[in-house]
Amino acid sequence: MTVMAERASSQLAVDMFERIAEFAEREDETVRFEFIDGRIGLKKATNGNHNTITMWLIRQCMRARPDGMLAPVDHFVGQGDWADPRGVPMAVEITSYDSDTHKRDRVEKPRAYAEAGIPVYLLIDRDNLSILVHSDPDPEDGYRDIHVVGLGGKVTLPDPVGIELDTEELKQYVD
Repeated sequence: MTVMAERASSQLAVDMFERIAEFAEREDETVRFEFIDGRIGLKKATNGNHNTITMWLIRQCMRARPDGMLAPVDHFVGQGDWADPRGVPMAVEITSYDSDTHKRDRVEKPRAYAEAGIPVYLLIDRDNLSILVHSDPDPEDGYRDIHVVGLGGKVTLPDPVGIELDTEELKQYVD
């Protein structure tokens, strides 16, 4: 479940958001916060199939927690809670079963990951039973290439990932 609260980015400083998130997450380990486009997002894992893996810096005024990512071994060691995404080849999100997932996972996060220069954004869309591979990021225009394949099919993840992904196994996570 995700709840979003409207905030103008100038009304809440990033350091204040980080203090709020740190305090709240210490009190309840199942709660995770994000700060995207001046909006505070609250993510609460509802089942074992959709858990937050880590948290990191997207850009100067944004903080997001991808559901998964591909990064070199020890890439985030010593960076603290909100790490710089430079050098991360791929971010992964899984759509949530809530009313805000379209805006967050299909609009805001692809734009933020492209602005951060992450080469590949993989979206597992549980609503549409599809996999969307976003690539060729442009900081101004977002991802210029989006390839869609039905869940269960095979998809090639472009460089720097450079592998073919059989999504058959991912079907078990759509419930």
